[in-house]
Amino acid sequence: MININIRKELLGSSGKMDLEVDIKIEEGSFVALAGESGSGKTTLLRILAGLEKAEGKITVNEALWLEGKQSLATQKRGIGFVFQDYALFPNMSVEKNLLFVKKDRTLATKLLEMTHMLELKDRLPLSLSGGQKQRVALCRALMNKPSILLLDEPLSALDPSMRTKLQHDILKLHKEFGTTTIMVSHDPSEIYRLADRVLMLEQGKVVQDTNAKDAFLKTRGSQKFSLQGELLEIIEADILYIAIVAIGQQLVEVVLDEKEAKSLKVGQSVQVNTKAFAPSLSQ
Repeated sequence: MININIRKELLGSSGKMDLEVDIKIEEGSFVALAGESGSGKTTLLRILAGLEKAEGKITVNEALWLEGKQSLATQKRGIGFVFQDYALFPNMSVEKNLLFVKKDRTLATKLLEMTHMLELKDRLPLSLSGGQKQRVALCRALMNKPSILLLDEPLSALDPSMRTKLQHDILKLHKEFGTTTIMVSHDPSEIYRLADRVLMLEQGKVVQDTNAKDAFLKTRGSQKFSLQGELLEIIEADILYIAIVAIGQQLVEVVLDEKEAKSLKVGQSVQVNTKAFAPSLSQ
């Protein structure tokens, strides 16, 4: 069991705020930290890793990581940390990046096999794609068989198809090693695929502790549905207006009347709603 009761003053998106978190995390669970940028998600990960100071107390399976001014060194915490950037050693091969952490060639081979990277073990990071580099970073983080794996938006720079592939790898490794995984993500679909628990942060506080479905599902049953997107353009067409809206990786057109068109501005976040809900699915 991980017990976290910490406080830290931060400069958030709306000025100064206090990060105050008091939670318990079950061993072997997969927890997602969600919420707007500047809400304290990454700082919480860094405090867990011992990379930032905080007040309070952290215990992991009865081991004391933080109490008062006493803080256990990062290298003694038994964690793996995967950042947004890959932080690989550019002059070392894929395999040597892993063996630098621990001289266990058997484990390195197993990890590279599980992530379909074994054939590339002698390649340098410069010759790899972004998805391949992140696979190496993930394998390297698991070389010490950490009790806790911390993921700070590790897939945010990848294209959608590669993100999906690596989400599968992350979940497979999480289950194989029985690691407690804590991930920062802004992607609802990613959180839905991976996490069994979602902690929603707002201005440094946990405002929702639930599952992905309850955190992100906006409509239920026969209700109308609503999708959030970015307004890219408003085109005048005879007596009507057409709004071009980006929703994820898709562009959609929405017909507006003049009053609606005048009330909107290009670049703002908008909700695309339907008056009736009769969806269909196709391949």
